[in-house]
Amino acid sequence: QVMLVESGGGLVQAGGSPRLSCAASGSVSSQKPMAWYRQVPGKERELVASILLDGRDHYADSVKGRFTISGDDNKRTLYLQMNSLKPEDTAVYYCHADGAVSGGLYFPGGWGQGTQVTVSS
Repeated sequence: QVMLVESGGGLVQAGGSPRLSCAASGSVSSQKPMAWYRQVPGKERELVASILLDGRDHYADSVKGRFTISGDDNKRTLYLQMNSLKPEDTAVYYCHADGAVSGGLYFPGGWGQGTQVTVSS
């Protein structure tokens, strides 16, 4: 099964610009993280940004114009550049990889453990 490890979170002042990383290991090399989600206590996990194999990306309205998703296929690493952070961006951020098929075998997708981003005003 794919293993995903996020990094780059922490305490950030409003207006800050941290970059989150999500590194994949295990499973097959074609299985890569392709989306970022976030969750605050008491609320459902929400999609923040996703990227397709052809490079097209999608953003939640709340982050559009401020966040940028990108990936390094060679490193099987996904990034989320976060700019102009607001207190309402405070959440645990998770990366996600879809399931993959390789050599006739199915490899389940998975989630990272999450990284806390706290934005102070």
